[in-house]
Amino acid sequence: MAKTTSKLSGEKILVTGPTSQVAWPLARALAQDNEVYGLARFKTVPERERVEAAGVRALRADLGEGRLDGVPDDFTYVLNFAVVKSGDFAYDLAANAEGAGRLMAHCRAAKAFLHCSSAAVYQYTGPGKIAEDAALGDNHRDVFPTYSLSKIAAESVVRFAARQWDLPTTIARFSVPYGNNGGWPWFHLLMMKGGTEIPIHCDRPCVYNPIHEDDYAAQIPGLLAVAGVPATTLNWGGAPVALEQWCAYLGELTGLEPRFQPTERTIPPLELDLARLHELVGPAAVDWREGIRRMVEARAPELLR
Repeated sequence: MAKTTSKLSGEKILVTGPTSQVAWPLARALAQDNEVYGLARFKTVPERERVEAAGVRALRADLGEGRLDGVPDDFTYVLNFAVVKSGDFAYDLAANAEGAGRLMAHCRAAKAFLHCSSAAVYQYTGPGKIAEDAALGDNHRDVFPTYSLSKIAAESVVRFAARQWDLPTTIARFSVPYGNNGGWPWFHLLMMKGGTEIPIHCDRPCVYNPIHEDDYAAQIPGLLAVAGVPATTLNWGGAPVALEQWCAYLGELTGLEPRFQPTERTIPPLELDLARLHELVGPAAVDWREGIRRMVEARAPELLR
């Protein structure tokens, strides 16, 4: 039986990475009923203004540098969606792994901490569903050289910090987030529009677990509710869909034709076993076709037939 939880209301919440494709719609949704702060580097004024216009209080900090002097420490919940993929191992490990630990130390009075990890932590061993106890590995190296390893390192730091400060924690290994704010399917549509071949792994079909922004925002209360010490680790995604399927559907919507370039040097298939997520939190509700159609309607309505 799936756990049912009401939406968050009246909480003081910190969201890191609020300018990103993933965390922006989440922070905006939470700000409707909560006091939400967004922590980021805020490299440009428009980035900060956009966040603040949504009712999110901007906090400027770099988790790679370790100073959180201007950040409050009395949040009830902390959602860590910050990530850097610069390709510089020293900086990316400092920001993604050490930064998560410093954030947890600073906010250790919180009721729960949600760390957004990635399905990129898993070693690819061929077709089949991947459960939370599967082997870890560096499967994103060809696309993002530092990503998988820094995510694995961050999980280890987060597990230590949860025990060290008795901070209930959930580590959620995200699959493919997408929605009106973009995502991997959106980049594929842009490639189709430009006539560019889409890299696709030679082991096909390339199945992943895309999850719409409405669904992952709705699942935040459930993910926080199952936080524990030691940390609870969950796969996080929607129903399994092949990259070929969503590209074909984008073609149906727009008349554009996807062209694929089979290669070993891209992200391999990563179908997650979601049994534990469904038991503890519940399944996603937005059908992937509906979500893809809404994404195109929001971002490129002129491309629809």
